[in-house]
Amino acid sequence: MSKAIKITLKDVFDIKGTQIFNPDKFSDFSSVSIDSRNIKKGSLFIAIKGEKFDGHNFIYDSIKSGASIVAIDKKHYEEFKDLVIPLIVVKDTTKFLGQIASVWRNKLKTKIIGIGGSNGKTTTKEILAQLLSHKFSVNKTIANNNNHIGVPLTILSTTNNHKYLVLEFGSNHPGEIKYIAKIARPDYALITNIGDSHLEFFNDRIGVLKEETELFKQTLANGGKIFLNYDDELLKKRFRNIKDKITYSSKNQTDFVLSFKEFSDDGRVKFVINNNSKLIFHSSIAGEIGAYNFFSAIVVARTLGMTYSEIQSAQKKIRAYDKRIELKKYNSTWIINDCYNANPSSMISALYLLATMKPDFRKVAILGDMFELGKKSSEKHREVGKAINTLKINEIFTVGMDSKEIFNAINDDSKIRKHFSSKSELKNYLDEIKFDRSVILIKGSRGMQLEEITEFFDERLK
Repeated sequence: MSKAIKITLKDVFDIKGTQIFNPDKFSDFSSVSIDSRNIKKGSLFIAIKGEKFDGHNFIYDSIKSGASIVAIDKKHYEEFKDLVIPLIVVKDTTKFLGQIASVWRNKLKTKIIGIGGSNGKTTTKEILAQLLSHKFSVNKTIANNNNHIGVPLTILSTTNNHKYLVLEFGSNHPGEIKYIAKIARPDYALITNIGDSHLEFFNDRIGVLKEETELFKQTLANGGKIFLNYDDELLKKRFRNIKDKITYSSKNQTDFVLSFKEFSDDGRVKFVINNNSKLIFHSSIAGEIGAYNFFSAIVVARTLGMTYSEIQSAQKKIRAYDKRIELKKYNSTWIINDCYNANPSSMISALYLLATMKPDFRKVAILGDMFELGKKSSEKHREVGKAINTLKINEIFTVGMDSKEIFNAINDDSKIRKHFSSKSELKNYLDEIKFDRSVILIKGSRGMQLEEITEFFDERLK
């Protein structure tokens, strides 16, 4: 059992711009929280103002729950200056959270593996954490808490009893990955791919590339190693000359080479990895992209010392993750629940999976809007519609505002297609249809909340 990490008075004093009142009552702490409902005795409570709640409104609750130190924004000082416990006053409590996490990182012996990319980073993170947990003590990002709040909190939840931390990095505005990667200073990093995600903020794929590759830059600056997807031309071109890398691909001669062997009729893939010797794996995640996420996680696990037999044993427990290519079977009806999020490449990949599953079944796509595509939104939605024209999909139902462009771009008259302005209209229509011997894909951006449609089918078909 490793000695607990502690943040000292000197650590806090060394953070630029902090003022500490009642320092004589200060005790070292090993726990930090921004939620007054999750306070351990003797912890630091940082009052952060979020979109819905302001932590300053819960300071007294946090103290009652056991917080022994409180950090506040200096504009709230007059409200809390009479507190008798140590009071840390800063200009920006959100930034202070990152600074405390950086101090914690300095004391952390755990190796950090950063996972970024436009598509599949959460799935890859979950698979990798599951594989490594078979042999090592592992912490990981919970759900997709991958931003300037979630990353510091995940680092602060990691102890020196953990051998590895599998940390997800996300961004929806320029500079975010650089900020959190400087805090995390990963020892290893993998970027799944560069796609058309968050174009409202990054304009084009070059903008996405610039943002995402900050994860690689900060890892290399930390003396770490990167895992480079040679199937992504943008990543390959930018980092091919870097020495501290492990390469993987399904098209190029690399350190690890993937080849797809066959698809089962429920969309799962048997694939082969060649790394001096050939090994066969069966993906428990449906679709070619799911298998590729599996492959990239295996590359990391193998590099970190897991044997292939250990990986084979660990992967038996892995299943699809909530609302991410999650397969559900109801008698003769299959649902592909992939409604957690969407961008053009993930949408087209899901449609390809739909088209290839259960060849003799009817194929139905229920598609919602893809958000944060900015000026290219109409163009990117039309690209999805054009892709549908080439696939064996029988019926397409679109819902929302932007998805009307998907509907408009479908010109194959053999396909049944209909657009709805609301989910209630869509559900009323679907309620009149029988879906025996069907595979139904439900896909859209998080804000569309298409799990309502999944729940509709769950109630109707169970």
